[in-house]
Amino acid sequence: MKSKIHSTRGLKFLVALLIFLAGAFIMPATAQDSATAEVASAAVETVSPAVVEATVAAPSEEASSVDPVVVGLNTLWVALGAMLVFFMQPGFSLVEAGFTRSKNTANILMKNFFDFMAGTFLFWALGYGIMFGAGSFAGTPNFFGIDFKDCMSELGIPNYAFLIFQTVFCATAATIVSGAMAERTKFYMYMIYSVLISVIVYPISGHWTWGGGWLSTLEIGSYTGGFHDFAGSTIVHSVGGWMALVGAWILGPRVGKFSKDGKAHAIPGHNLTIAALGVFILWMGWFGFNPCSQLAIASVEDATASTLVFVNTNIAAAIGGLAALFISWIRYKKPSLSFTLNGILAGLVGITAGCDAVSPVGAALIGLICGTLMIFSVEFIEHKLKIDDPVGASSVHGVCGFTGTILTGLFAVDGGLFYGGGIDMFLVQLTGAVVIGLWAAAMGFIIFFSLNKIHGLRVEKRIEEEGLDVYEHGESAYN
Repeated sequence: MKSKIHSTRGLKFLVALLIFLAGAFIMPATAQDSATAEVASAAVETVSPAVVEATVAAPSEEASSVDPVVVGLNTLWVALGAMLVFFMQPGFSLVEAGFTRSKNTANILMKNFFDFMAGTFLFWALGYGIMFGAGSFAGTPNFFGIDFKDCMSELGIPNYAFLIFQTVFCATAATIVSGAMAERTKFYMYMIYSVLISVIVYPISGHWTWGGGWLSTLEIGSYTGGFHDFAGSTIVHSVGGWMALVGAWILGPRVGKFSKDGKAHAIPGHNLTIAALGVFILWMGWFGFNPCSQLAIASVEDATASTLVFVNTNIAAAIGGLAALFISWIRYKKPSLSFTLNGILAGLVGITAGCDAVSPVGAALIGLICGTLMIFSVEFIEHKLKIDDPVGASSVHGVCGFTGTILTGLFAVDGGLFYGGGIDMFLVQLTGAVVIGLWAAAMGFIIFFSLNKIHGLRVEKRIEEEGLDVYEHGESAYN
C-alpha cells in the first residue's frame, strides 16, 4: 500500500513538473506567435500583389544555387546516421539488461523507451532552441519551431534532418544514467531526471560547444581552433557519465553489494549473451554516431573525412576491447567477457572526440589507453569510492569520455602536442572537458539530491529484493 501511495504522489509530482514547463514556455510562445502574426499581417498589407507574385514565382538566388543532388546525398547520409544512432537505444537496453538481474529487466527496458520518447518531444519543443538558438549562457527556447536555424545554407541539409540527428544524440546522453542507477531507483523519479536532462542539462552544455557558445571559440596561446569534440566524447558521453556517477552515489549501493566491512561483492548479470549482442549493436550504431557527424558525404573532401572517421572509430573499438581482454586476463587470471565488452565501449567513447583529427595510429593508442583505464576506473569507483555502478557507465562514459577528449589535444595531427602543435590545444581540450564535467556533476547533484529529499529516489528494500518489474510495472520480462 505504501509503495502505491508513493507511486501516486510521484506521478502527481511529474505531472506538476510537466505542467510547469508547459506554462513557462508555451505561454510566451503563444504571445510570440501572436506578435509574429500581427507583424506578418501588417507586412502583407504593404506589399503589392505584383511583388508577392514575383516572390512566389522566382526562388531566391541562394535556394536556386543549391545542387539538389548534393542536398539529396547529404540528407540521406544524415538520415542514415540518425537511424544508426537510434539503433543504439536497443543496444544500450540490452547491455544494461544483460549486466543486471532478470527481475529488473522490464524496468530497464521501460527507462530506455521513456528516455527516447520524452527526449524526442522535449528536445523538439525546447531543447533544440536552447542548444542552437541565439544566446550567451543558453540559446532561446524554440517553442516547437525549428526555422530559426537555416541548416540548408549552413550545412547543406534541411532543418528537419539536423533536428532528428540531434534528437537521437540527446536521447543517448539521457540513457547513459539508466544503467548506473539500475535495480533500485523509483521509475517516476527516473522520469523526472530524464525530462530535466533533455530540456536543461544537455542542451545548455551543448550550446557552449556545438551551438556556437564560448567553448567553441575558446583560445589559449597560439591555438585558436576552439574546443574540439567532433561527435561527443564530452558533450554526450561524459555528461551522461558524470551524472551517472553522482546519481549512483546519492542513491547508494544495491542491497548485498557491500558487506559491513566495506568489501565489495559481485552481483552477476543474468545474461551476458544479450549484453554481448547489445555491444555489437552499439559498435554498429557508432558508425552512424561518428562518421555521419561529418553531416555531408557528397564531395571528395567530405567522403575522405567520413571514411577516416569510420576507420578510426573501428580501430579504437577493437584495440579498446583487446586491451581490456588482456588486462583482465593478467589481473584476474581469466579473460573476462564483461570487461572486454566494456573495453570495446571505452574505445568507442574515447575516440568520439577526435575521430576526425587523429591518424589511425592515434586512434589505436586512444583505444588502448581507454580500454586499459576503464578497468582501473571500475575498480577504483567500486572498491575505493564504494559507489555501486552495475554496468560501469561512469567509467566507460564519464572517465573514458573525459580521457578521449583531452587525448585529442595530444594526438591531433593538426595542433596536437605530439605533432609539434605545442601544449595550447591540450589546454583547451582540458578546459572544455573539466568545465562540462563540473557542469554535469553539479546539475546531477542538484537534481538527484533534490529528488531524493522530495520523495526519495530509492524503492523500498522489499521491492528491491523481489524485483522492480512486478512492483513498478505490474509485469515481468520473463514468464
